[in-house]
Amino acid sequence: MKFLPYEQVSSVPNVIVDGAATENTVLTLSHWPKSGTPRELKRDTSAEIAFAYLDSPRFHVQADSVSNNHFDEDGLIGIFTLLEPATAERHRDLLIDAAQAGDFGFFTLRDAARIAFTLSAFVDASTSPLPKRYFDLPYADMAAAMYAMLLPVVPRLLKNVNDYQPLWEREDAKLTASEALFEAGQITIEERPELDLAIVRMPEGIEEQRVHRFTQARQAECHPYAIHNRTQCSRLLLVHSDRAEVQYRYEGWVQMVSRKPAPRVDLSSLANELNEIEQLAGRWVFDGVDEITPKLHLAGSPTTSIPTETIRERLEHHLRALPPAWDPYDEPRT
Repeated sequence: MKFLPYEQVSSVPNVIVDGAATENTVLTLSHWPKSGTPRELKRDTSAEIAFAYLDSPRFHVQADSVSNNHFDEDGLIGIFTLLEPATAERHRDLLIDAAQAGDFGFFTLRDAARIAFTLSAFVDASTSPLPKRYFDLPYADMAAAMYAMLLPVVPRLLKNVNDYQPLWEREDAKLTASEALFEAGQITIEERPELDLAIVRMPEGIEEQRVHRFTQARQAECHPYAIHNRTQCSRLLLVHSDRAEVQYRYEGWVQMVSRKPAPRVDLSSLANELNEIEQLAGRWVFDGVDEITPKLHLAGSPTTSIPTETIRERLEHHLRALPPAWDPYDEPRT
């Protein structure tokens, strides 16, 4: 089996890992919504699904090519697993852990987080040691180039991630600093299990820093890995003294197997309600349930005039009252 860019693979029988099928796809190994992955192979990450495929000869198909329509850690690790099964099997736990770190933002082994940080640094134009011309390509071409260049890097990361310390050390330090704030009680988490909601309260004055999710760069005061390692709740309310933001975690977008996050509800009505009482210039916006990690946030103002406890109360009311608005599963939820 060999990797082919997504725009080329549709002309031949192929396997898709962690993405959407093409017209000639004979098997999809993906936790994506409505992927059609065989029920017996389904796992939380696409990397785990790739291992389940290797473990299950009766599902093996005749296809010489594998691809994906986007680049991220889970996709890279899943494709690597199919291309280099012997090496992947020797490092199964670490690879699955790194895929979870990349997609869900939680990990068991610190080296798994560092592998995810390293891959993100490779794909971030501001930190990548790769030629800058690749980042000027259309996305499909850039993603294909990243697969071609980073598939050979995976065995080296597995052998010794410390060889890549210059690429992971800055984000790793941010994670360490965020963990220290939790240990000191300066950041706290209060869970509402019946709502699958965690309320994360943070003090003012934490410096924002560049972090990554799915190899995508974003700014954060607290590293998301530090939060996600401390709560499984798929709905987050991040609270400061005069700021608040609601986040849906990625687990609610995909087909989870180990647990079923509460279905996403459309928070547009809550955004409208908050806009009716907001006294500052900003406007509350909900990104939409079909986004991979949507937010309800105040755009155009760094602070809100609405007491954050009022936002919490109204959020909890809407989470209780609104119907499900997103269902990624191939089969009915049980």
